[in-house]
Parts: sequence; structure tokens; C-alpha cells
Amino acid sequence: MEVSVDISYYPLKVEFVPHIKNFIGRLNQYKNLSVQTNGMSTQVFGEYFEVMKALTDEIHKSFELPHSVFVMKIINADLKKF
Repeated sequence: MEVSVDISYYPLKVEFVPHIKNFIGRLNQYKNLSVQTNGMSTQVFGEYFEVMKALTDEIHKSFELPHSVFVMKIINADLKKF
């Protein structure tokens, strides 16, 4: 099953941009995922289990930084095709 995830990351630090760029960079290392970023959020597209495994691993790494907030919408369709 293909999914689309819209995710926003809010590291609650004064210098938040490097943490966001690091998170997006790590997501881009997954060859089977398509990652698109804009000024408001990042969209991740791919097979359900691969997307969820990548997000689980990378969110866990980001949680090493105290007080990180993630907001996600998960859709059971590949919306980049629309």
C-alpha cells in the first residue's frame, strides 16, 4: 500500500533550522522514498512499511534533542500522482 505523509517538525530551540535540515537530509537518504519539501512542511511518499520505519527511526533520532514536536497527516494513497 502506498502512503503519503505530510510532516512538520518543530524543534523547540533558538537555533531550530539546522535541526530541521538535518531531519530532512536524513529522510532523503532513503532511496525507496520520495521526499518533497516546501516552506511549511515535508511530504514523504512510498510503501507504507518503508515510510513508517523511516519515520520511526528518524523521529527517534530527533527526539534526542529535548522538546521536539512533530505534526503528521498520513494518507493511504500516493498523492504525488495527483
